[in-house]
Amino acid sequence: MANRHLSRSIVLQTLFEWDFLLTGQAGLPLDKKDSVSPNNQIKEILDRNLKEFAPGLEDDHFVFVLIEKVLKNRTTIDEIIEKAAPDWPIDKISIIDRNILRIGLTELLFGDRKEVPPKVAINEAIELAKTFGGENSGKFVNGVLGAVYKEIGEPGKEQVSKKKNGDGKEPVDISKLPVEKKGGALVYAERDGKFFFALVHDVFGYWTISKGGIDGKEDEAKATVDEIKEEIGLDIVVEDKLGENEYVATHPEKGKSLKRVVYFLAKSEYRELVLEKSGGLDGARWFELSEIPELRIYNDIIPLIVKAVEILSSKKL
Repeated sequence: MANRHLSRSIVLQTLFEWDFLLTGQAGLPLDKKDSVSPNNQIKEILDRNLKEFAPGLEDDHFVFVLIEKVLKNRTTIDEIIEKAAPDWPIDKISIIDRNILRIGLTELLFGDRKEVPPKVAINEAIELAKTFGGENSGKFVNGVLGAVYKEIGEPGKEQVSKKKNGDGKEPVDISKLPVEKKGGALVYAERDGKFFFALVHDVFGYWTISKGGIDGKEDEAKATVDEIKEEIGLDIVVEDKLGENEYVATHPEKGKSLKRVVYFLAKSEYRELVLEKSGGLDGARWFELSEIPELRIYNDIIPLIVKAVEILSSKKL
């Protein structure tokens, strides 16, 4: 385990130098940039750091695999960071903190959870922040990674004792949290005698139901119609209420809140989806019913889809 912690430190030092070179390219003439390309130098930087700071490291394979995954998924990871920390554009986060977040999110979202459980990935990133970052780095990294961990459904949480949280803290009293209301719609269309569903793809890698915020004074169904029109460009007609979900979300600066979402079944014409520009979503498309079981979908969304199918099946009888 000590080897793994050292390995992450080497990866962080390498990414720090790589990022410094990358962000320092702006002032160079175009003919000079290729010669000092940080992407070309990353292996050289890593080899040098391994020799200097970890001679004889037994598990250097872990180092190379981790840094390769960080670089491969960097664009997606940076989008996730900006969604989880909306008040902090990626270029405003310190080089140390943003690369610690890149390492933590790589292990959390793209790593082998049997090899590195989610809680270990988060704790290791926090330790890196405390060691190499500023006074508030540990808290900031914890907040961002904690927010992402909540959004992906807390994988592995069933392994924690039900008597207390894994960190020994008391459970959150949701009755004292501020409430944010949202409205979502599972939109369907009929085409050639088949049902198709419109889903959106988020930067966490999941297909989910389109939704948006609701003001406390708005009619839920009407507000949802407006939000769906804005998010994916469809004019919908709400037909049934599918249910409600609520979950605790963590904002790295504002803290915890209770998000309460009401979901509807809605009908639309089958036409091209037009996804609004969003830091949280990167795709939208129609799926035939038979395709949905193969998709990566949040656990709390599956019962809503099942109920929608039951409703539509009964209408065809």
